[in-house]
Amino acid sequence: MVNMAERPKIPEDMLSQLNSRSQDIFRKLVERYLETGAPVASRDLARMLSVGLSPASVRNVMADLEDLGLIAAPHTSAGRLPTQHGLRFFVDAMLEVGAVDEEEKAAIAKQIRAPAATGQVEDLLTEASQLLSGLSHGAGVVIAQKSDLVLKHIEFIRLDAERAMVVLVGEDGSVENRVLPLPPGLAADALTQASNYLAHLAVGKTLSETRRAVQNQREQTLSELDALTQKLVETGLATLSDTGSSAPTVIVRGRANLINDAMASEDLGRIRQLFDELESRDGLIELLGDTETAQGVKIFIGSENKLFSLSGSSVILSPYKDANQKVVGVLGVIGPTRLNYARIVPVVDYTANVVSALMARKG
Repeated sequence: MVNMAERPKIPEDMLSQLNSRSQDIFRKLVERYLETGAPVASRDLARMLSVGLSPASVRNVMADLEDLGLIAAPHTSAGRLPTQHGLRFFVDAMLEVGAVDEEEKAAIAKQIRAPAATGQVEDLLTEASQLLSGLSHGAGVVIAQKSDLVLKHIEFIRLDAERAMVVLVGEDGSVENRVLPLPPGLAADALTQASNYLAHLAVGKTLSETRRAVQNQREQTLSELDALTQKLVETGLATLSDTGSSAPTVIVRGRANLINDAMASEDLGRIRQLFDELESRDGLIELLGDTETAQGVKIFIGSENKLFSLSGSSVILSPYKDANQKVVGVLGVIGPTRLNYARIVPVVDYTANVVSALMARKG
C-alpha cells in the first residue's frame, strides 16, 4: 500500500475548495493527461463529463483550478496540464489504487523466482528491475545496500607461480573474488593450509569479524602457519575487505523506454539529465535513506526528490527486507510524471513483497 504518513502534506482545505463539479473536471483532466501526456482542452473535457457542460463553463472551472495552482497552460497550447502540485494533490486525494490480479501475481512471482533458484542475489534483483521496466514501460530500478556479507565459504586457488585467486561466497549466494600476488618461496601446500585455516574461522562470520578473529589468535596463528602462509591469509583478507564500499549497488533496466518516451515528447534533454542523475552515488544513497524507513510504496514527483529534481521525473519505490525483516534495499520505477500511478503502485508493492519473501528464504 501507499504509506500516507510518508507523503508530503497537501493543504487540508484544498479538497474543500473544490465542489463536485471542479473535482470531476480536475480528475478527468489529470487522467487524460496521464493517458496521453498532452495538454487537455476544455472542449475535450466537456465531451468526457457525465453531466452536460459547455466548453465555456468548463473553461471557467479550469480558470479556478489554475488559480489554485493545480493546472497550468503550456505556452505552446491552449490546453491545460496538471502542475507538480496538482499531480501530488491527485495522488494523495483522488488516486484509486487497485490490486494486482491473481494471474499477474503468479506471473510476477514466477519470473522473479526463476533466477532466485540459482542462488545469486544480484540475478534476483536484476530480474526484478527488468520485470518492473516491462510492466511500467519506464525504467526499473533496484538500489541495494552494500552489506558486510556473512561468509559461507572462502578458498585460495592458485592461478600460476606468482598469482592466486581468493574466492569468497556469502550465505546470500553472492560471490566475490580477487587476484593477489603470492609471496616468493611459498610452499606448495600453503594455499590449502590458508583455505582450511580461514574456513575454520570465517564460516558464519562477516569479513570484518574474520579479520578480528585472525588478529585475536595471532599467537596461535604463528604456531599453526608458517610466516609466508600467514602473510597470504592476511593479504587475502585485506584484498577482499578493500572491495567493500559504502556506495549502494544500483541496477537499472529499461533506459530505452525513457529515451523512446522523450523522443515522442521532444524532451531528450530531460532524459540525458536523468541518466546523469542515476550516476550520482551520493544522491542514490540519500534516496535509499528517504525510502527505507517507509512501510509501503513511496511516490516522488518531480522536484520532491533532490536526485531527480532537474529531470522532472517521477519515482515510485518500495523497500524490501531480508530474513530478519531489516530493510536492505528499495525497488521501483522511474519515468515521466505522467506515469500510470494507479497501475504501477500496486505492482511495485507486490514485487517488493515477492523479493522480500525470496530474500528471507535465502537467509
